Amino acid sequence: MFLIIILRLGYVQFAMGEWLTERAEDSWSRDVPFEAKRGEILDRNDVVLATNVSAPSIIVVPRQVKDPVEAAEKLANVLDLDHKDVYSDITKNASMVHVGRKVAKEKASEVRDLRLPGVYIAEDSKRHYPFGSYLSHVLGFAGIDNQGLTGLELYYDDALKGDKGHVSFFATAKGSKMPNLADEYTAPLNGFDLRLTVDSQIQTIMERELDIAEATYRPDGAIAIAMNPNTGEILGMSSRPDYNPEHFREVPADVYNQNKPVWMQYEPGSTFKIITLAAAIEEGEVDLKDDSFYDPGYIEVAGRNIRCWKKGGHGQQTFLEVVQNSCNPGFVELGQRLGKDRLFDYIENFGFGEKTGIDLQGEGTGILFDRDRVGPLELATTSFGQGVAVTPLQQVTAVSAAVNGGYLYQPFIAKEFVDSLTGEIIEQQTPTMKRQVISEETSKEVRYALEHVVALGSGKGAYIDGYRVGGKTGTAQKAMDGRYLENNHIVSFIGFAPADDPQIVVYVAIDNPKDTIQFGGVVAAPIVGNIIEDSLLAMGVEQRSEQVEKELTWSDVPLVEVPDLVGRTQRELNESYYDLQIEREGEGKYVLAQSPSPGIKVSTGSTIRLYMGDN
Repeated sequence: MFLIIILRLGYVQFAMGEWLTERAEDSWSRDVPFEAKRGEILDRNDVVLATNVSAPSIIVVPRQVKDPVEAAEKLANVLDLDHKDVYSDITKNASMVHVGRKVAKEKASEVRDLRLPGVYIAEDSKRHYPFGSYLSHVLGFAGIDNQGLTGLELYYDDALKGDKGHVSFFATAKGSKMPNLADEYTAPLNGFDLRLTVDSQIQTIMERELDIAEATYRPDGAIAIAMNPNTGEILGMSSRPDYNPEHFREVPADVYNQNKPVWMQYEPGSTFKIITLAAAIEEGEVDLKDDSFYDPGYIEVAGRNIRCWKKGGHGQQTFLEVVQNSCNPGFVELGQRLGKDRLFDYIENFGFGEKTGIDLQGEGTGILFDRDRVGPLELATTSFGQGVAVTPLQQVTAVSAAVNGGYLYQPFIAKEFVDSLTGEIIEQQTPTMKRQVISEETSKEVRYALEHVVALGSGKGAYIDGYRVGGKTGTAQKAMDGRYLENNHIVSFIGFAPADDPQIVVYVAIDNPKDTIQFGGVVAAPIVGNIIEDSLLAMGVEQRSEQVEKELTWSDVPLVEVPDLVGRTQRELNESYYDLQIEREGEGKYVLAQSPSPGIKVSTGSTIRLYMGDN
């Protein structure tokens, strides 16, 4: 009997000892949690877009509170809480309660100074977005428990959040702390940093232009997207109305839940004509220079007249001019040459009717006609972007494929995950090419046509001297209850540059701009031009030669080329005529330097600064 008892004790001591000790410590221990540091979100150049700031939490172990009345009163005074609510919390039959979540560090210090038994300060943090509403719909926000709720914060929550740590202290069954056992600390595992494809310089330019558009046109909404057409990397994305992620509770849910560039579905209007154009060129159905089309102002389809935007029409045109003029009847002709199946094959191959696969939640698929229900009228309207619905992101992705050599890429916004301590890249996302939709020769023809749209056609507002810009305007009526609204349009423009080797595609749509002519060329094209020009400078893209000269309109200020004046004398300057203003600095007979440099084009009447000297 004694031998059996000894063997049993030995088994309990040695075989079961570790397990029993763990069970005992688990029943004695109380954990004060330490939140893991949530990974930061950075732009492609490591500019911090989302980070953490210290915000400790106040935890109370009710059974260790000696005087609940006094403790409740003191805690309520410091934390600006109701005394009765605090008293109710700290007298609960619970092992641990929170009486203050993510409070200011100063408040936590005041609580610590009270030295109240059973009251603990848990290290915690809250999310901070240094640029406020900047990129808000893309970044999303995190909740009070450090969990992602929308945007990238939600999509990549598992990688960003890390694992909690804690400090364990040991208590008796009655909850009093055991004096002879040391506390145990388990360190939290911090989340990974997320580096994006977004360029904060381009994003800043985009936010600036949308702010100006809001102030100028008071629209119902606005959208802007910038993408690298050769990789699918999103360089910038924004929409209005926006919000500050740190104050998301102050705005309606339909504001922060709608990332319009990926979610919104609407008729694209004339920007969709790029797809019809690309398909017709690829299939050999049109020669832009040699084929012509007569536009009387309408085209008859299935007994109905589909009208051109220009009353009386454009008359006899080449198909290059059809593209420049955004002539609806001309594009109906291209759609008829292609036929239903070939046109819809290209539309689907360009990615319409399905999600692009971007790493953001809530993406729409768009709406296309069921082929079995496509008759002559549906084929005609689809050819110029009416009767179908697309998302802005689908348009950017498709047009990128049309101008980059024909390659359709999956857009993405998360570039890589990085260990915040070592800087080691843990995971990296690389470009995904889905398929080639058109040939490189067709893509070159599309670029050629769209560059003429900006220089000579409806997109002149996006023209940038020194850069070859191509693009297409769009003006789409909004529908409600099956009917089109009067004087209520989504006006848009999609542009790319440089036209010989596109490095950026930018799409802007303004929803119902007020007190202006609602045309994409009037409202959206200048915005895209400003974004592209400043973005190319930020990207360090060199200017181009062989640019198609812009056809000036009555509102355009003529440009003149800055002459080379270095080495000229005062007398030569006085005897010459330049359609420019001249300011001189310094004393001397000769021009030593000038600004701007020779060859730069500036507006007529601009000022050139000359630096004079004798040597």
